Amino acid sequence: MIATFKNRREVLKNFVVFEGLDGAGTTTQLHLLEEKFRDSGVDCFITCEPTEHPIGKIIRNVLEKSAQVDPYTLAYLFAADRNEHLTSGDTGILKKLDEGAYVVTDRYLFSSLAYQSLHCGFDFVYSLNRYFPLPEHLFFIDVPVELCQERMEGRGGREIFDESEAQARILQLYEQSMEKYRETDMNIHRIDGRMKKEEIREKIWTSLGVESR
Repeated sequence: MIATFKNRREVLKNFVVFEGLDGAGTTTQLHLLEEKFRDSGVDCFITCEPTEHPIGKIIRNVLEKSAQVDPYTLAYLFAADRNEHLTSGDTGILKKLDEGAYVVTDRYLFSSLAYQSLHCGFDFVYSLNRYFPLPEHLFFIDVPVELCQERMEGRGGREIFDESEAQARILQLYEQSMEKYRETDMNIHRIDGRMKKEEIREKIWTSLGVESR
């Protein structure tokens, strides 16, 4: 059973999420921000979705086209993996936040709303994710579809959502998902992903307002 929280709009302090199209640079920023936290002497736990938990590994097989499931099954798998991501033992997001660390994840429920809604519909995917807590900061790294496609040209093995037509629709669904949460206490930051990666990191760091130790 998916864990329930105080309310569907609960915001978790010091929880940070990166989102963007494939090729936007979310993973690059995850690791650059980890370095910044380390240099500042502030505890930070970095993670990602899909996770390395058993359900997350099944999802990765589907995304990499080595396994097939119905799109609705995939949406359910992402929600289940997210629940494990939040609650699983010593490496769960909630546990790390309770210990006083910042938690930064590459993708969260907003990816489900953008990607799984492509085949399952926005309302259905939202219904699966509506009770998950929100991050204090959501950073959407905004890069045009065409540039993302160029960046992915050198990657080996395209995943199931990588084609430009799908990515254009996914961008629209990202817009819809951010609008859905516009009136919450979550801070939504839109970052121009065409800037140099170091400039993007500094904008993110400034927005977080972290005090060095």
